Amino acid sequence: MGGEVIPIDGKTIRGSYDRNQGKSALHVISAWASEQRLVLAQVKVEDKSNEITAIPALLELLDITGAIITIDAMGTQTEIAKQIIDQKADYVLALKANHPTLYSQVKEWFEQAIAQQFQGINVSYDQRIEKGHHRTEIRYCWSVPVSAIGQLYQPRVWAGLQSVVMVIRLRHLWNRTTREVQFYLTSLHSNAQIIGRAIRKHWGIENEAHWTLDCTFAEDACRIRSNHSPRNFALLRRIALNALNREQTYKRSLRQKMKRTAMDNNYMIQVLSCCFIDNTLNSSDSLCQA
Repeated sequence: MGGEVIPIDGKTIRGSYDRNQGKSALHVISAWASEQRLVLAQVKVEDKSNEITAIPALLELLDITGAIITIDAMGTQTEIAKQIIDQKADYVLALKANHPTLYSQVKEWFEQAIAQQFQGINVSYDQRIEKGHHRTEIRYCWSVPVSAIGQLYQPRVWAGLQSVVMVIRLRHLWNRTTREVQFYLTSLHSNAQIIGRAIRKHWGIENEAHWTLDCTFAEDACRIRSNHSPRNFALLRRIALNALNREQTYKRSLRQKMKRTAMDNNYMIQVLSCCFIDNTLNSSDSLCQA
């Protein structure tokens, strides 16, 4: 996985709750290979716990040497950053108000730096414009070395921290314009183009995995909820998603591929055989361990 962006994110399977048994909905953490479009591993978040304890267990399943791990604000923890560095990978972690002192300091520093147009500051800048789905999105990315921010709050507790990043997203829709500001901590050197690409690819797990599981596989609508069934079927859906993504001879949507698989035994065997390609087999092993 060297050099590949691996987003990690959680998903709640909303239909798996059981009110009569007092059982809450299943929540799982997944790792997504952005280039290969494969679910690499899955770990259940234990009851009365959260993603902070599940993410380290997920990382232990993977060989992430040389990869870039992206995680949202819940996973922005010093222990997780250290584990990623110990496993010889890099991280891009979202910084939000769950770290109030550091977040406020970084926000104020960037506001002042922009007002002064980054005069005398070693800054890397990148801008991207994308059009689609009846909207135009402009993303501005600024990256500065940690040393550029004087007296940064406890920088040494973040293993391998090299740069601090600010991203502004402007979305022009037909009836309104939205503006979003986001900050990140990263072990990558200050290069706005590389960091901005990694941040953008983080959304692949939402758009190509979680959205597909909900809309194509109807995961949230599924009311399977007895014993270990929700977890087992969540595993099977992700293996099916991997197999359908790997099968490239039938150039149709996933929904059309699923329908043909149900009606054509030969095509079903062709799809299933994709699971036994070496790389995909390794991914399936990780899923089974999870």
